[in-house]
Amino acid sequence: MSYVIGVDLGTSAVKLLLVNKQKEIVHQVSRSYPLINPKTGYSEQSPDDWVKQTILGLEEMFQQKELDPKKVEGISFSGQMHGLVLLDENNEVLRNAILWNDTRTTAQCDYIHEEIGVESLLNITKNVALEGFTLPKILWVKENEPDLYKKTKTFLLPKDYLRYKLTNHIAMDYSDAAGTLLLNIENKEWSKEICDMLDIDLSICPPLVESTDYVGNLSIEIANRLGFCEDVKVFAGGADNACGAIGAGIVEEGKALCSIGTSGVILTFEKEANKNFDGKVHYFNHGVPDSYYTMGVTLSSGYSLSWFKNTFANELNFVELLKDINTVPIGSNGLIFTPYLLGERTPHSDATIRASFIGIDSTHQRKHFSRSVLEGITFSLNESIRIFR
Repeated sequence: MSYVIGVDLGTSAVKLLLVNKQKEIVHQVSRSYPLINPKTGYSEQSPDDWVKQTILGLEEMFQQKELDPKKVEGISFSGQMHGLVLLDENNEVLRNAILWNDTRTTAQCDYIHEEIGVESLLNITKNVALEGFTLPKILWVKENEPDLYKKTKTFLLPKDYLRYKLTNHIAMDYSDAAGTLLLNIENKEWSKEICDMLDIDLSICPPLVESTDYVGNLSIEIANRLGFCEDVKVFAGGADNACGAIGAGIVEEGKALCSIGTSGVILTFEKEANKNFDGKVHYFNHGVPDSYYTMGVTLSSGYSLSWFKNTFANELNFVELLKDINTVPIGSNGLIFTPYLLGERTPHSDATIRASFIGIDSTHQRKHFSRSVLEGITFSLNESIRIFR
């Protein structure tokens, strides 16, 4: 029996999945690593933690005697989008990675819009500048850490750095590159125009590949440590949302998915790159070659409910918290919750907007608040669906 391995490099943990050729999950491992928050609004991680925990997870996966690491034929990846990993001329990491949920770059987003123009930016990248994207992070480092920036030879996104450390091959797939704000989405090439206007050396942008491309084999050192064969094939993989869409079957027009975790995502397949959503939702290259997806994001989706429980009903579990919400009429008797605890991405691009309960009166009980949180999340996600339609 031979196997393939999927590696998902998330924000809180790396998840490893061992699958056989009958598409059955044989084993799975998860290993966590910490967030680094040196200041309010800053969110970083050590790329070394990603590599260490991935390798330890792969070793753990084959501690079961009946699983033979020599039977692994291929590995591919998905991972958190937008994060910035800077490498020097020796491909050594220059600083902690700045993550997708870091919000320090509002000034850089304003600068991008001023220098390039919102309309020109949309024509090239199909997206407006948001704090989470990679380009504002590059500009922040250039402005605030100039000596470090001068040492930069290339940049990678998180899962691409992990793949490099396992293969010694540097590349970035289109689905992840689309979230940098440096890719010409339609032409599938780095935008020289954007780089020139912002005084960024185009050479720091890595080679581009399809998510399905074979990019090399495990390095001999890694293969020997894990007990794998040296000819294990490694494939590029893609952005977490693009890969999730493929897994959910969102590979043709008219289909969409809703994924709710800490944040909430509404995603739908697009065959063409020429639709215009005015930047109200994201427009990215798909993991399926020569296709695209649009995506709306509510930053505080599941997090809104966990925040409410932990703040006002920490003694209850979620089942107890929500057990009587069906006794509350639709609309929560006029109580409205706006789920903007962490700012918002789509369709209201605003890092400073904040959540609120509106319309509170003396008849409202905890169950009304619980239901209004669920309704606020739902209607926020529905805003993206209305834009797609």
